[in-house]
Amino acid sequence: MTSVARPVARTAYQQSVADYWNAEKDPVNLRLGDVDGLYHHHYGIGDYDPSVLDGRGEKRDKAIIAEMHRLETAQSQFLLGHLGDIAPTARLLDAGCGRGGTSVQAHQRFGCRVDGISISEQQVDFANEQARLRGIDDSVRFHLRNMLDTGFESGDFAGIWNNESTMYVDLHELFAEHARQLAPGGRFVTITGCYNDLTGGRSRAVSQIDQHYICNIHARGDYFTALAANGFVPINVVDLTEATIPYWELREQSSVATGIEGPFLTAYREGSFHYLLIAADRV
Repeated sequence: MTSVARPVARTAYQQSVADYWNAEKDPVNLRLGDVDGLYHHHYGIGDYDPSVLDGRGEKRDKAIIAEMHRLETAQSQFLLGHLGDIAPTARLLDAGCGRGGTSVQAHQRFGCRVDGISISEQQVDFANEQARLRGIDDSVRFHLRNMLDTGFESGDFAGIWNNESTMYVDLHELFAEHARQLAPGGRFVTITGCYNDLTGGRSRAVSQIDQHYICNIHARGDYFTALAANGFVPINVVDLTEATIPYWELREQSSVATGIEGPFLTAYREGSFHYLLIAADRV
């Protein structure tokens, strides 16, 4: 399941991304997933319950972890809700699937086949094991593939999403590949962080985020330019910036804080960084 004939990492940068995620065992991803077996690699939306901060010691820590996981699960459910009506006979693609939590949720929600892809062999192996443990590995499968050239057949997918993974690739290449793989009228959805191109470039805080995750955050306008160039028409754009700030405020007070919380909060509050959902149809 984790091997393909074509090479996965095509450049030194792509290999560095694969190496980063192959070595990653960050508690902020693993401990939250341990709550219910849904392992995500994204952030949360919505207000948190302030009572989780009232306890002490291990009880307080567990309450914060559970609440952060609730917020990140709400984020992925919000994304899936923008895919539209998906039939049980349909096929979906999770591009940049991480440890597979959103793919599992998609199968639970729609009852359809879901394929996830990652450039990280560690993530793919982990996600496939989780699908096996849940008894859904005949319908939810994860593959070691490059999202810019997946090798899947053209027109096979009713929907595709990227959940916080577009900042690792060229948007024109990515959306061209998505357009090839989507059936006519298929839906693409992404939730992503993007820098505010009205402020004159990346702020210091955005650059710190880039450095932390070895990524290349795109300008907000670049998404719409690349979507239009590849035959996509946006149908929903939702600014989730205010909705994600509580997650970061809670995470900053948690035992799994990584130190990147400050730059995220600074960037959001100063307006140099936006957290957007974009849903677009292939026409």
